[in-house]
Amino acid sequence: MHSGTRVVDHLVRAVSALGVTHIFGVDGANIEDLYDAAFDHRDLITAVVAKHEFSAATMADGYARSTSGLGVVCATSGGGAMNLVAGLAEAYASRVPVLALVGQPPTVLEGKGAFQDSSGLAGSLDAVALFGPISHYCARVESPADLPAHLTRAVTAARRGGPAVLLLPKDIQQADLVAPAFVPPTRAYRREIEALWRVREEIRAARAIGKIVIIAGDQVARDDARDELARFAAVLDAAVGVAPDAKDVYHHGDPGFSGVSGSMGHPELPAALQNAALCLLVGTRMPVTARAGLEDTLAAVPTAAVGLEPPFLPGSVYARSNDLARTLTELCGELDSGTARSTVIPLRRRVPRDDTVTALDVPSAAGPGLRYREVVETINAELPYGSDVFADAGNTGAAVVHHLRLPRDGRFTVALGMGGMGYAFGAGIGSAFARQYRDDGDLRRTFVIAGDGAFFMHGMEIHTAVEHDLPVTFIVLNNNAHAMCITREQLYYGDRYSFNRFRPAYPGAGIAAMFPDMCAYSPRTLSELAAAVRLCVGSPGPSFIAVDCDPDEIPPFTPFLTAPRR
Repeated sequence: MHSGTRVVDHLVRAVSALGVTHIFGVDGANIEDLYDAAFDHRDLITAVVAKHEFSAATMADGYARSTSGLGVVCATSGGGAMNLVAGLAEAYASRVPVLALVGQPPTVLEGKGAFQDSSGLAGSLDAVALFGPISHYCARVESPADLPAHLTRAVTAARRGGPAVLLLPKDIQQADLVAPAFVPPTRAYRREIEALWRVREEIRAARAIGKIVIIAGDQVARDDARDELARFAAVLDAAVGVAPDAKDVYHHGDPGFSGVSGSMGHPELPAALQNAALCLLVGTRMPVTARAGLEDTLAAVPTAAVGLEPPFLPGSVYARSNDLARTLTELCGELDSGTARSTVIPLRRRVPRDDTVTALDVPSAAGPGLRYREVVETINAELPYGSDVFADAGNTGAAVVHHLRLPRDGRFTVALGMGGMGYAFGAGIGSAFARQYRDDGDLRRTFVIAGDGAFFMHGMEIHTAVEHDLPVTFIVLNNNAHAMCITREQLYYGDRYSFNRFRPAYPGAGIAAMFPDMCAYSPRTLSELAAAVRLCVGSPGPSFIAVDCDPDEIPPFTPFLTAPRR
């Protein structure tokens, strides 16, 4: 037994003080004391054991994105710590605040041939050097008394957008710590006032001569500034496009919606930009996925930007802000003519409209299974109010980004930072822990939509959803291939070979056999798919749908649609 004053007890209470209710990880010898503390404080924290540390990291990532807060992941030393790297790299690239607590061998064994030593001593792997480039703060806790200061610095760094890593030797975790209760550091609101004045003047000048087009990005979601963006767009009477990873920041049925930008985008947005007096970027740097196909149009339009980091577009008038909710409110107050203030309807009271954007034309496909657009539109019709959707990378992700119409109050995430396959399984589960109940008390269902390639990488995280009886529906579009790689083989390498076609597999039947108590379906027609989605929505726990698709179907992805065949 112990006194309850260990370093790990302090950590668990500190995480709870940050408003975090779940820690995700994989247990092991050098992190088991943290799980022990989580058990003692289970009234504050639920410790979740994932099947793989990559997915544990994406659970923390998805939890953070959906709550606009902090995600926490833990791992043991050695291979467990190494498995975190890809997940933390996604959080780093997408600026998602994640705190990683990584166990280490005892300090007395550092540099002495300890199993899984990563102290950097005596030729061992250096964990600080490993995690440093993919985190905003990384430190080895050398003594119990050092923990409070390291923890404050780590949380402050993570809140700037990205991971922070604390390396915790086992003896340090077990040691007693006499310290005041952790007080979460305040997040100072920072914006460049003079630069915001220049952005405001650009907006005023543009309003006098023409239309403003807003392209909104993922920082709007991270700052939970959706309502503020809607009001800002109404004040400006602006057209609004969204970056591919920001479909949930402005609803498709709201005034002026002009679709998704970039490689998975819609023609309404470039059409709006051609006649615009100003393109205003809000919370997006406009990476290649968001600007592909728009480069020439954007070059001909004056641009201004507000966000945490400057855009990749040269010549933009840029103002830094680390809190778009507050900054957009300030800009609304300065720009509002006094008439729009009372006409902007709060997000949850808006009535959906039937307006839809134009889908890209794709070559017809004659192969087996259902078509991407038909699948996504069938799912669209069955999504309940407030559903959250996590899409994985690849052809499936492109189809979902392009065709999905997210319900009101829903969240949407696609990982475009690193684009790691299998991300959506863990991220959707992590989000479901935080958002499984709506404000009215009803269950909120999360949908994970991925291809079979992503499923074979990290799809067994379904087991975690089963263990915790989470309301998550996993929809796998199975074409027995890495289909985006097949498309590239066809377009860029003359279709002379394929490394990416696989023997047929039957994931629906496999999951049904593995988890006989879980709803699992393999619909063959659109009507069967619609019925399967309805059955899954009516089931309180996890469920699974496998849909056969054509590996040769080209998705709505501009680089493929415009590429000459070799």
